[in-house]
Amino acid sequence: MQQPEYTITAPDPAVVLRNVRAALAEDIGSGDITAALIAPDARASGRVITREDGVLCGQHWVDAVFAQLDTQVQIAWQHRDGANISAGDTLFSFEGPARSLLTGERCALNFLQLLSGTATICRRYAERVSATRVRLLDTRKTVPGLRDAQKYAVRCGGCHNHRIGLYDAFLIKENHIAACGGINPAVAAARRLAPAKPVEVEVENVAELEGALAAACDRIMLDNFSLEQIAAAVALVDGRVELEASGNVTEQTLLAIAQTGVDFISIGALTKDCRALDLSMRLE
Repeated sequence: MQQPEYTITAPDPAVVLRNVRAALAEDIGSGDITAALIAPDARASGRVITREDGVLCGQHWVDAVFAQLDTQVQIAWQHRDGANISAGDTLFSFEGPARSLLTGERCALNFLQLLSGTATICRRYAERVSATRVRLLDTRKTVPGLRDAQKYAVRCGGCHNHRIGLYDAFLIKENHIAACGGINPAVAAARRLAPAKPVEVEVENVAELEGALAAACDRIMLDNFSLEQIAAAVALVDGRVELEASGNVTEQTLLAIAQTGVDFISIGALTKDCRALDLSMRLE
């Protein structure tokens, strides 16, 4: 079966470089004393393979790791980010100074296995609801320092990004509502503070849903609503604002939630519960 095409917005090169420099500094410290055992002029070649099926993600970070260490390292990719990969596949081959290859091995694979693992779970979730119109969203439950990287992986897997951080959209939750004195004052304050920013309100019951509708927000998040409550909310809202379901979403409950007619489902597990893909670097 032909693999579907996914729209993948490239990561910010400055973010990739910042991630890579931090990872290399953390790992190398005052110097790679084991690589120093190798003759300075020794060269090596090899490949990185996957031991399991998944979705590839992390090329930009791998390239940046070796570019920072040694411009003599040459990498040839066999697959692109977002591609389905199978156990035993060669992901990329490499050639260059042996010291540099071995010093960069762990940092490069750490990025590649984490981001490929994130993309893999996202693809699995996305395919489960591919027959519906729902869009699956990530959350801010990401590895500290690697949010942009994981959000890129989410896109590679066929899901979508919610807000990136606390700065690019309002998400007015229970404690914000209490501190502002209600939904309507909170939404009104958001409109005054940043009129161009989208405003989303999290609600926990029908009364709050009606209050959010009256406040004319842009999107309403249904927090831990039952399937019956979600379906009722979809009927009540009738397309007046976007609806997002959230809270304890699993692979088992995902399709039923999507079939209620909500516009979005946000899932923390896409980034916080992912398992790194099993990869291996082999010198030849």
